[in-house]
Amino acid sequence: MAYTVYEDAEHGDAHLSDQDFRRLSDWIYANIGVCMGPEKKTLMEGRVKKRMRHLKIPSFRKYCEFVFSKQGKGEEAPFLIDAVTTNKTDFFREPAHFEYLNRTVLPRLAGREGSGSRNTFRIWSAACSTGEEPYTLAMILQEFVDGTSGWDYTILATDISRTVLEKAGQAVYQDETVGAIPFPLRKKYLLKSRDPRNSNVRIVPELRAKVQLRRLNLIADAFDISGEMDVIFCRNVMIYFDRVTQEKLVRKFYQHLSSGGYLFIGHAESLSNLKTPFIYMAPTIYRKDD
Repeated sequence: MAYTVYEDAEHGDAHLSDQDFRRLSDWIYANIGVCMGPEKKTLMEGRVKKRMRHLKIPSFRKYCEFVFSKQGKGEEAPFLIDAVTTNKTDFFREPAHFEYLNRTVLPRLAGREGSGSRNTFRIWSAACSTGEEPYTLAMILQEFVDGTSGWDYTILATDISRTVLEKAGQAVYQDETVGAIPFPLRKKYLLKSRDPRNSNVRIVPELRAKVQLRRLNLIADAFDISGEMDVIFCRNVMIYFDRVTQEKLVRKFYQHLSSGGYLFIGHAESLSNLKTPFIYMAPTIYRKDD
């Protein structure tokens, strides 16, 4: 694409027009369910502008022409999704969730009647971003099964963004980002580089092997996931969806949970205003009736 980098002031296209914003926001809602109201126009403009510079596209109008072209729909869609989605995450973010998981959920699941021959916890991190959440879960689960005879675990980690999934697969993090991990767990589950000039750390292979990374769109009509999950973490995602999309997603989570399984959502989210069969257990923690 042979464009020259400049702002198309002649056509008044130095900023994202209302018409182009509506076209982009409608496409985003239809494809990933994220609602971008008028108050998000400046945010979208700033993020899209970075893609325009990378592609050497001179104006928002021309960028929209490319996005909605036959070529653009195939090539640019993943990058546009990356540009407008937020991937804020940390290790042990909202630590009360992990404490509740360790002290209440896992012992209850391990001791429930009728579990049959299945002695593997199945956990789903439904918006895993760059991997901090599923690897935090892996540390909690590994510590628990090490002290509980006969149990194992698997973690499914999904996200809409291929970019963050690649980073999660690498499992390499800057040293200053792992401070929330308790020191004994850092010592046990993080590898330091042999190069003293490299301060990055990496999750140990044993935990990486427990995390299956997959791309998944949460507004898909159905999820290609076999078997039932015991715990689903989907935190700080539904705040970007409207009520209709939230209710559809919660119903799908309910279908994919085992009897007595748990759903964890973000601190700014609630199911109280949604039509849902989940049972409230604690703030932002819900259980499927068994």
